[in-house]
Amino acid sequence: MAIARLARQEKRSYGFCAKLTAVVILGLCFIVVWSIFASPSTSVTIQRESFDNIGEPVTGNRKVSNPGTQIDNRKKVDEGKSSRDTKERVKSDLDGKDMKKVEGSDSKSPSNHASEKNHGAAKEKNEKHKENKPEVAKKENHGSEESEEEDAQKGIEEEEQEVKDGQEAESKDDEAETEGDLGESDQEPEERTEPKDKGKKVKRKGPLFDPNAHYSWKSCRARSKYNYIPCIDIEAGGVKQQGYRHRERSCPRVPPMCLVPLPPNGYGPPVHWRDSNSKILYKNVAHPKLAAFIKRHTWLVEDGEFLTFPQNHSELNGGVIHYLESIEEMVPDIEWGKNIHLVLEIGCTYASLGAVLLEKDVITLSLGLKDDLVDLAQVALERGFPTVVSPLGNRRLPFPSGVFDAIHCGGCSRSWHSNDGKLLLEMNRILRPGGYFILSTKHDSVEEEEAMSSLTASICWNILAHKTDEVSEMGVKIYQKPESNDIFELRRRKNPPLCKENENPDAAWYVPMKTCLHTIPTSIEQRGAEWPEEWPKRLEAFPEWLSNDKEKLIADTNHWKAIVEKSYLTGIGIDWSNVRNVMDMKAIYGGFATALSQQNVSVWVMNVIPVHAPDTLPIIFERGLVGVYHDWCESFGTYPRSYDLLHADHLFSRLKNRCKEPVSIVVEMDRIARPGGWAIIREKLAILNPLEGILKSLQWEIRMSYSHGEEGILCAQKTMWRPSQ
Repeated sequence: MAIARLARQEKRSYGFCAKLTAVVILGLCFIVVWSIFASPSTSVTIQRESFDNIGEPVTGNRKVSNPGTQIDNRKKVDEGKSSRDTKERVKSDLDGKDMKKVEGSDSKSPSNHASEKNHGAAKEKNEKHKENKPEVAKKENHGSEESEEEDAQKGIEEEEQEVKDGQEAESKDDEAETEGDLGESDQEPEERTEPKDKGKKVKRKGPLFDPNAHYSWKSCRARSKYNYIPCIDIEAGGVKQQGYRHRERSCPRVPPMCLVPLPPNGYGPPVHWRDSNSKILYKNVAHPKLAAFIKRHTWLVEDGEFLTFPQNHSELNGGVIHYLESIEEMVPDIEWGKNIHLVLEIGCTYASLGAVLLEKDVITLSLGLKDDLVDLAQVALERGFPTVVSPLGNRRLPFPSGVFDAIHCGGCSRSWHSNDGKLLLEMNRILRPGGYFILSTKHDSVEEEEAMSSLTASICWNILAHKTDEVSEMGVKIYQKPESNDIFELRRRKNPPLCKENENPDAAWYVPMKTCLHTIPTSIEQRGAEWPEEWPKRLEAFPEWLSNDKEKLIADTNHWKAIVEKSYLTGIGIDWSNVRNVMDMKAIYGGFATALSQQNVSVWVMNVIPVHAPDTLPIIFERGLVGVYHDWCESFGTYPRSYDLLHADHLFSRLKNRCKEPVSIVVEMDRIARPGGWAIIREKLAILNPLEGILKSLQWEIRMSYSHGEEGILCAQKTMWRPSQ
């Protein structure tokens, strides 16, 4: 037995040793084979420790021990650099003694700081790309080329990534420009608008403006002549058109590089506010169809060289004051100037409505429609009231969702129920939860009334009043948008349906109107769940949904308040008594408009949020200010000679890789600025110096230009000059 047991142990021991030996031999064979076939291969992992020596080949044995740390460190360096630069810019605004005057456009500028930022962003992007793909094929100066399929796929991926990274980089740069000097981090808002077409992102090398370029200007020869709105009006062409305006916004393939002529009877300095409320220079807005309109209406009177607006006169019998008071009587919850501060007026039929509401601390933004051939929207702008021109067809209006306290459509003849109720659903989108839709008309057919009643019931609007005012002889309907989602579940027919959760209600630029209902915000952390504070408290009130941005808003307001008080009002030579219509071309949080509203100046500000920037327009409306989305690669929706002052804070540096013709932005500024109007431009000197030369070629007068470090500020005034015909 003992001998047998010993024999079995020897057998097991021998088997184990044999297996171990076989494993060792196979492992050695694998190593030998791998070394033979892998040594001549070109698939070797290569990583650079930095991109400073990008022109030199890298040895295959060099590796990055901790690439994530390097990226973080580079971010910190870039953030510190941005903070220092913007702090110097604030210092240049607040301490004029330290600023050096720039002598015209011939002054030499330091290296372009924007290029440094872009280079840093490119380095960070490339290192992230290496993290995602740890094994990269080695490429020497005479290395092998990739296949066509790989090149194509790589090109598509890089293009998509460039658009994504470009949007993120531009957003971060926007934040850094306005917040770096305030000691804030590079955090950015979560919500942001979607650009219309990503193909507009152009890879541009070198400066934004050619400093050696020479410009020769010509007058525009559009059909609408001196009232030319490029993206609204149809240009002159061989095909005869019935009208001269597009059904939808449609811009020329090549941005206009011509100058809009002055009216044929000349142009005079606009009447100062508040006198412009009651009269304007007729020749500044003269138009054949306007002349015919004046003859048919008594609330517009031609009196010598002026076009006058008799107080409380309108198409409404009894006047606008009685009309507004009757609305308050119908719905006592409507209190003009208290809970109702922001009103959108569809069309400009009652040009005096905004004037009367302004006396009640209500800001009325008039939407001049493309079929307004009388150009009453231009009359409203000349009087000094907020107005924007836009088609109301198949695309969303350039506003975020849930921002207007009330929408008014006077003398409305639009078919709100047609096309599955798209137009009314668009009103529902931009109307604040609990907001009011006021519709007045003299003639309403039974069919129209039944269709409207059916549509408003399907979207759960509550009709608060429906009566005909005996004095004005106007039939008035007042609807209220629901404040909760519970009522939607009580509908028998779920038509229109609720929008999908991934449907962004704030996406508006070139976005088609939807035939669905967006849900109502219910949590206090959501925008629109609570009604804003009364004016002017809402200007600096911070509801729960803005709690994360409260410090940024306060800092931004203080920043612009200091600049406006110590620089803009007294230090750059602007006579603010001649300024009424103001545009902030890159508004961010509306700090510039807020600062002006707290000064003794009678201005209103159109706050423009570029479509490539973080979406902060809802914040601007929440504060009781008005604004729109816009892409500055295209013309703005307004008449020529609309604004007294244009403010552009680092706008051009953000558009370097977006617009095919950056000079066209300056041409657009020349179009919408009034003769005698002003432009305040804050930019990097590498952009500001050639920009000054462009303005001089347009015969603008440079009233002031200062620089500090790599930043500068320029103040220019438009003249009456136009090129010869």
